[in-house]
Amino acid sequence: MQRGQQQLREDALAIWNAGVDAVDSERLIRENVRIDGEYLVVGDEMLRLADIERIAVVGAGKAGAGMAAGMEYSLAEMAVAKQLSGWVNVPEDCVRTLDHITLHGARPAGVNEPTEAGVFGARRILEIVGSLGPNDLCFCLISGGGSALLPAPVDAITLADKQAVTKHLSGAGANIEQLNTVRKQLSRIKGGGLARACGAGRLVTLIISDVIGDPLDVIASGPTIHDSRTPQDALDVLNRFHAREAGISASVFNYLRQSASQDRSTNPAFACDIQNLVIGNNAAAVDAAGIEAERRGYSHAMTASTTLEGAAEDIGCHLADMAMRMRDEPGPDCLITGGEPIVQLVDAAERGKGGRNQQLVLAALIHILKHSSDVDAALRGIALLSGGTDGEDGPTDAAGAFIDEGLVAAFRDQQLDPANYLQRCDAYHFFEQVSALIKTGPTHTNVCDLRVVTVSQSGTA
Repeated sequence: MQRGQQQLREDALAIWNAGVDAVDSERLIRENVRIDGEYLVVGDEMLRLADIERIAVVGAGKAGAGMAAGMEYSLAEMAVAKQLSGWVNVPEDCVRTLDHITLHGARPAGVNEPTEAGVFGARRILEIVGSLGPNDLCFCLISGGGSALLPAPVDAITLADKQAVTKHLSGAGANIEQLNTVRKQLSRIKGGGLARACGAGRLVTLIISDVIGDPLDVIASGPTIHDSRTPQDALDVLNRFHAREAGISASVFNYLRQSASQDRSTNPAFACDIQNLVIGNNAAAVDAAGIEAERRGYSHAMTASTTLEGAAEDIGCHLADMAMRMRDEPGPDCLITGGEPIVQLVDAAERGKGGRNQQLVLAALIHILKHSSDVDAALRGIALLSGGTDGEDGPTDAAGAFIDEGLVAAFRDQQLDPANYLQRCDAYHFFEQVSALIKTGPTHTNVCDLRVVTVSQSGTA
C-alpha cells in the first residue's frame, strides 16, 4: 500500500504508543488485583479477607507510582479495615500524593544510579516488612529500574563504592544480567534480602518485567527471589570488565572474596509464603503494537527477543536491512520488535549524550545511507523508530528517536555528520537538531524497548 512520509511516521508512533499503553502499570494492577465478595483475588489465587489482619505495600521501580495507585484503587473498599499502608521508591518526577502509600523520590529523573535518598527509602522498606506479623499480607511492587532505586549496600562497602561499580559496568557494556549479578552480592535487600527480612505470613510480588525472558532473580535484582548467582560469579563479572584497573575500591573485591570463601551452597528458607507474579512484559507490548498495526491496515511481522541482545549498533543495522528489504520486496510492510541492546560507551572525555535507542536509530540511518545510491532518496518510503517503554533512554529526557525521509534533508542542510555523532555516543544532540527525538515524559511502566518500522512498498513518498 502506498503511504506518504507523514502517515508512515504517524503510524509508527501510534503503533509504538499502543504497545506502551498496553503495559500501563496502573491498568495491569487493576487487572490482577481485585476484591470479590469475601476474597481478595490476586492473579489466579483467592485469599480470604478474614484471614488478613493488615496489608502493607512496598516496592521500587519506574512503574512504581502507577502500580501503587492501582493497588489503592483495587483495595479501596478494605483499605481502612486492613490498615493499608506502604512505601515505594520511584524516580523523583514520578512522585505524587496517594492516600495510603508513600511514593518516595529515590533518584533524580534520568539519573539511573543509586543515591542516598534511595538508601533511605530502602531502609524504610526493610523496617516496614520487618514489622509485619504472620497474619499480615505484604505486596511487593517490582518493575524495571528497581535495582538503582533500591540500594542497600552491605556494611563492608559504601554507597560511593556501589555507585562506582554500577557506572563502570554500565559504561563498559555489561548487560543487565551481569550488572545485577554484582549488585545482588553487594546488597542487603537484593537477591532475596527483602523476603528474608519480611515477617508477614504471605508476600505477594507483582512484577512488570524489564528483562528479556523474565528471569525473576534478575528483574530489579530479585529482592524476593533466591539468588541463583554466587560471590564468585560477581568477581568473575568484575574481572571480565577490568573493574580493578578502572579503580573500583579494593573493599568491593575483599568483601566478595570473603563471601566466596564461605559455604553458600544452599539459600536459607524464607519465613513467609511467597508468590511471584509477572503481570507485564515486553512480549505483551509487542503483541499490543501488532494489534494496532493490523488495525491501521498493515501486514505486520513481529518478534519479542527471548534472549539478551548484543550491541545497539548491530541491532540498528539489522533493522535497517529489514526496512529496505520490506520497502523493495513483497511481504509485510510493518515490523515490530522488542528487546534491550547494550552500548559500550567511549571515554568520558569525548562522550556526548544519548541512550541505546538513539544509538540504535542513528546506526540504522548510517547503514541505510551507506547502502543507497541516492542519499536524498535513501529513506523514501521508510519510517523507523526505537524507544524505551519507560520514557527514558539512557541519561536523557527522550524515550528514543525516529528516522524518515524528511530527516535526510534536515541533517544535510545543517551539515551534520551522523558517523561522528555515533562514534562519540552523542546521538541525542544529533536527533535534537533535526527534531527527531521521541519525548513522552515518564510512562509509569518499563518493559524494555519497542522498535517499529513502517514502509510504503510503492517506493514513493
